[in-house]
Amino acid sequence: MKFSGLTLALVLSAANAFTLPRHSTLAKSTVIGSLSLSCGRRATSLNSLVEPSRSSSASGRTKDEIAIELASGKILEGGQVIDFSSVKGDSKAETALAEARKVVMQSRTKSGMKHESVVTVSDQNQILGINDDVIKEVGHELGEFADPEMVQNCASYLRSTAPAGFFDESSNNKESSFRSQEFSAAEKMEFDEILRKAYIESGEVTSAFAKTFYLGTQLLPEVSREAIWAIYVWCRRTDEIVDAPRGDDDEDMLTDLSSWEIRLENLWNSGAVEDVFDLCLLDVRIRYPNLPIVPFIDMVRGMLMDVPDLGQDRYDTFDELHLYCYRVAGTVGLMSMPIFGCAPGYNEDAAREPALSLGVAFQLTNILRDIGEDATTRGRIYIPRKDMEEFGVTEEQIFAQRVDENFVNFMKFQIERARTYYDRARRGVFMLAEESRLPVQASLDAYGEILTKIEENNYDTLTKRAYVDKW
Repeated sequence: MKFSGLTLALVLSAANAFTLPRHSTLAKSTVIGSLSLSCGRRATSLNSLVEPSRSSSASGRTKDEIAIELASGKILEGGQVIDFSSVKGDSKAETALAEARKVVMQSRTKSGMKHESVVTVSDQNQILGINDDVIKEVGHELGEFADPEMVQNCASYLRSTAPAGFFDESSNNKESSFRSQEFSAAEKMEFDEILRKAYIESGEVTSAFAKTFYLGTQLLPEVSREAIWAIYVWCRRTDEIVDAPRGDDDEDMLTDLSSWEIRLENLWNSGAVEDVFDLCLLDVRIRYPNLPIVPFIDMVRGMLMDVPDLGQDRYDTFDELHLYCYRVAGTVGLMSMPIFGCAPGYNEDAAREPALSLGVAFQLTNILRDIGEDATTRGRIYIPRKDMEEFGVTEEQIFAQRVDENFVNFMKFQIERARTYYDRARRGVFMLAEESRLPVQASLDAYGEILTKIEENNYDTLTKRAYVDKW
């Protein structure tokens, strides 16, 4: 996906990293860093999950589906930012995910699995979303410091720290009994050590895939820093599920992704976990009770927008691209807001528009920087066709990497548009808690420099890539 970095921006920069399915690997070029996920998307075959009458072209979304989703967005103050939270249309991707979910639920029912257990088709010897590529980048095996029983005991301890009624007590994990359970001082020390190691490894994953973003998190207080790592790792794992090397049958990806969504819902609703990294997200869920599940779900939809035969490889209008920017970048800002906190006199509702603006700004920057690379290596053109037509820019010249006066004028317009979103995002920095302002402002300034570098390169993003010094 184009999953990228974070920070209204720190995390939003990170939005860059998780969200940028275009180059997947959350790791390679994003920002919350400058991470940009570089997901080379594979061809996808979904014939048994999607009605054969639907289009099987690389763009799997019809104009009617797109129009319905765009009409569901909420225009925020100023009219330049659209909030697409929870927007879902009757799309090919939703149909495929729903069918895969049925398969997962039926398999679980037949096997008599517990409420918190979820069927996957990935290697059962690996943690879901932590594949060989992730382990190679980190440099050592992950999650080996706690066996499944230790993980579940630690989860019980964490759930016991939540207020009464925080989790659904009717679920099969019998959470209500955990609250009354007493833990010895030695057990608490053991559980705290497990959680500490889980956070350390979350930081290692973040550093391996998003170095700049990781450095930015060092400006945050420890608790906030660890929470951002936990969110990053969840996004990273989601991206790996979508982009992991598989055989010809990509229905396995949809099955794993549906299982992943069910796991997320179980964690949010009942505090259920399945591995050590889930413990970190559970801890964050309890520490930040206002953290919403919606942006996590929406990010999954953003990743699917880059999957051939389910998503889009062309965008007709800026509103269409805006939806993509929200799902792959704006979502990270919404995930991050509860962790960053707000200054006295402000709340998350007030900070929402600047956070979403920053997501759009960062994602537009990624897209403008990578026009040539996306076209020549991935066959994708994200910039809106309507804008291209207005300035006389053609797909043919983009693929031919031909910069002319029309392209230069087109880029000047796109950069100006991106900067309007940076300006709107800056209004939100003072709305943040004091300790969160510096990392957010630093990421905002650093990423905005990419636009300046594009200008210094004479607006050539077809044959050149704009780089800035890491901060």
